[in-house]
Amino acid sequence: MMDELVAVGTELMRGINADAVLRQLRAEPSMTVSALAKKVGLSRQAVTRSLVALEAEGLVEFSAPERNAAKVGRPAQRVRFRAESGRLLGLSISPQDVRVAVSDLAGAIVATSTVQLDAGTSGADGVEVLVATVQQATKDADIWFATVGAPGIVDLDAQVIKLIPSKPGLAGDIVVRRLSEVLTCPVHLDNDVKLATQGERWRGAQRREDSVVMIHWGERVGAGIVLQGELYRGASNDSGDIGFLDLLAGETRTNPDGLGPFEDWVGADEIVRLSGLQTTFEEVLDAYVAGHPAAVGAIETVAGRFAKGVAAIRSILDPQLVVIGGPMARCGEPLLEAIRRHLDSQALNQPPLAVSSLGDDAVVYGALHHCLAEIERTRFERVRSSIRRAAARGPLPAEAPPAAIGEGESHA
Repeated sequence: MMDELVAVGTELMRGINADAVLRQLRAEPSMTVSALAKKVGLSRQAVTRSLVALEAEGLVEFSAPERNAAKVGRPAQRVRFRAESGRLLGLSISPQDVRVAVSDLAGAIVATSTVQLDAGTSGADGVEVLVATVQQATKDADIWFATVGAPGIVDLDAQVIKLIPSKPGLAGDIVVRRLSEVLTCPVHLDNDVKLATQGERWRGAQRREDSVVMIHWGERVGAGIVLQGELYRGASNDSGDIGFLDLLAGETRTNPDGLGPFEDWVGADEIVRLSGLQTTFEEVLDAYVAGHPAAVGAIETVAGRFAKGVAAIRSILDPQLVVIGGPMARCGEPLLEAIRRHLDSQALNQPPLAVSSLGDDAVVYGALHHCLAEIERTRFERVRSSIRRAAARGPLPAEAPPAAIGEGESHA
C-alpha cells in the first residue's frame, strides 16, 4: 500500500514538474537546460525527464549546441517551446463587423482579418461572413481552440445567446453551431464585453488593478467587472448590463429596439439626435474630434448623463479604475475630461478614468486569452498524463544522450 502511495505521489510530482517547465519555456524565447532547472527550482534530472516527454509531444525543440571558443567542455544546448505547433482562434461578431485573430500557442498574433457588415445584414448572414472569414484565415492551420465574443446575454452552460436586442438573428446556438461545422477544435462562446475586459487587462495598457470596470459605450452600453483580480459574472452571467440602469428620475422613455433606459439616454442614437446633424454616429464622433460645435455640445450633454452612471457604479463597487471602450473611446481624453467635470460635484471620491488602448480589437484579444487558459487547463493535461505514464514505466537511463537533453553543458 505504501509503495502504491509513493508511486502515485511520484507521478503527480512529475506532472507538476512538467507543468512548471512548460510554463517557463512559454515565457522565454529559449533557455539552456541548466538555466531552466535553476529557474523552476528543479533538479536537472527532473527537468530532463519533463523535456523528453514534452519533446515527444512536439511541444519543445532542442537547438544545436552553442560553440564558444572562450569556454571549455561540451557547449551548452538550448531548448525552446514550439509555439508554432498549434494555433488559437479569437473571434468577435457584432452588428458592425466580424473580426478574426489567429495566434500561436504563446499568444503571438500571426494573422488578422476584419470585415465590415452593412447596417441591414441579418444575424444569419453575419454568421456566414464570420464562417467564411474563419475558413480563409485558418486555411491549413492546426487550430487547437476557438473562442468567439458576441453581444447580448450568453448562457455559458448551454453556449447560446439568450437575449440580443441589437441583432436578434444571432440569438440561440447559431454562432457556435456554424463554427463547429467548419472547425475541428472546441468552440467557446462568451459575452463580448467580458472578453474585451480580459483582453484589455492582458494586452492593453498593462492594467493590473484588482478592481476594474470596463464600459463598452456605443449603440449599446455594457460593462465588464473585475473584482479581486477575477472577472465577475454574476448569477446569470449578465453582471455589468448597465444599459438597463434606470436613472431617469421619473422620466419614461421607451425604445422599439429594446435599448435599456441608460443606453437609450447616452447611446449612439441619442448622440446623433442631440447633435442635430443629419449623419451617422461614426461621423458625429469624427466631428467631435474635429471640434464641431454641434457634436461637442451633444457629447458634452451625454457626458453629464454618463457621469451619473459612473457615480452609481462607484457607490456600489468603488473600483480602482473605470475604462471606456467601444466607439466612444475614439473621443479620447476630451471625453474623459468632460465626464470628470460632471463627477466633480459628487460627494464620494470618483475612480480614475481611462480609454481602452485596444479599441475594437479588445474582444479578440480577450478571446485569445481565454483560448490560452483553456489549452492550459485541458490540452496540456494530456502532456502531464503522458509524463506520468512514462514515469510508471521506469526511470530514465543514467546517462541520456547529450544531443537530446544537453547533459554535457559546461559550467565554466
